[in-house]
Amino acid sequence: MNEKSIKRLRRKIILTVMLSLFLVMVFMGVTINAVSYFSSHRVINRVLDDIANNDGEPVMAVVIDDDDDGLRGGNFNINLFDTGFISRVFDPDFTNYARYFVVYYDDEGNIRQLKTMYDAMFNTEEMTQLGERAYKRLLSYGRIGTYYYKLTDNAFGEGKIAVFLDCSRELASIYRTMYLTMIICFVGLVLTFIISVFFSKSLIAPEVENSRKQREFITNAGHELKTPLAVIKANTELIEMMGESNEWTQSTLKQVDHMDGLIKNLVMISRAEEKADKSGLVKVNVSDAVKEACGNFESVAKADGKTLKSEIEPDVHMMIEEGRMRQLSGLLLDNAMKYCDDGGTVSVVLAAPKKGRLIRLTVSNSFASGAGIDYNRFFERFYRADESHKQEKAKSGYGIGLSMAESICKQYGGNIKAYWKDGVISFTCMLSSGL
Repeated sequence: MNEKSIKRLRRKIILTVMLSLFLVMVFMGVTINAVSYFSSHRVINRVLDDIANNDGEPVMAVVIDDDDDGLRGGNFNINLFDTGFISRVFDPDFTNYARYFVVYYDDEGNIRQLKTMYDAMFNTEEMTQLGERAYKRLLSYGRIGTYYYKLTDNAFGEGKIAVFLDCSRELASIYRTMYLTMIICFVGLVLTFIISVFFSKSLIAPEVENSRKQREFITNAGHELKTPLAVIKANTELIEMMGESNEWTQSTLKQVDHMDGLIKNLVMISRAEEKADKSGLVKVNVSDAVKEACGNFESVAKADGKTLKSEIEPDVHMMIEEGRMRQLSGLLLDNAMKYCDDGGTVSVVLAAPKKGRLIRLTVSNSFASGAGIDYNRFFERFYRADESHKQEKAKSGYGIGLSMAESICKQYGGNIKAYWKDGVISFTCMLSSGL
């Protein structure tokens, strides 16, 4: 696991935690505000009904006496957030809960009378305007500004009656709840982000340590295996020198070479996953490196009856470790030669778009049977695209070349993609020049 993979894993952890908390907070916030909103509306509607049914007069109720000396009647103030207990609401000490006025209409809809419990709180012009607006509306219950109204038939006389209740306090309470919920959610998300960033490093620490131990094991095992392989190869070559060369000794030497190549590639891919050594970066002429790699494969192309073409932009430079670009080009060319159709063409294109800030290396080869293949799997280690075609002998390899190429690209902040079109498969690397 390289540095970029570690950062990507940390981002996924943080994003998952933040998204989970956000969804929970949204659910809780919506639920709390919905309950507050609908509860308030239910009580407001009940208050309006009670006043309208009492011909605009304060509702009378029987209230339990505090001294427990019997029952007494009187006006009571209805608390808009009352949960069912009998309480005094239209009490002079709580006049803000009793700010209402009543509009009476004749049969033609004209206002014939205005009534308010506290005359000083309203003016006639305002009450008249609100009454006219409410009568013209299609809904018998609604809100105009800070007033909720209820329009109904007058049970005590002709025409209709509309009760307007000033709910500025209740609306302020609803909005306050909404704003506080939003602020708490925002603060909670910020705190969660800080905590996630702080603890995410420790959460992935075991994975990072396991990855380090795996790379260390591969490197150590590679060095340990070199000695017995060297002994086996030397002994087998000695047997052949003594005149005992046969198919068994030849097979042993081939398997030793195969195992030696596999070990080298495993060590190389392990190194490719490590953080790029910034101190070892030098300005490399990428054009020359790619040309050199193409030159190394010209004889291979001729021997296999294939055509190798190149289109390389001159003087393309990049900050990279010495030899890395030759290695990347060699890996892609080796893969292209192995999987190119018989008599097909391998092409290499190097360009530097965006004024040299980016470097694009594309290696393509003829591959007629490439339709319907999942090319994302090509970068999996030990994946062999030709397994189902029984061509291992003709196209031998370890199945890690493209995985190594991907690791090199990621190590230098780039990426590699594979795609197939019109019988040609292409591998495109996009790298930052670092200049």
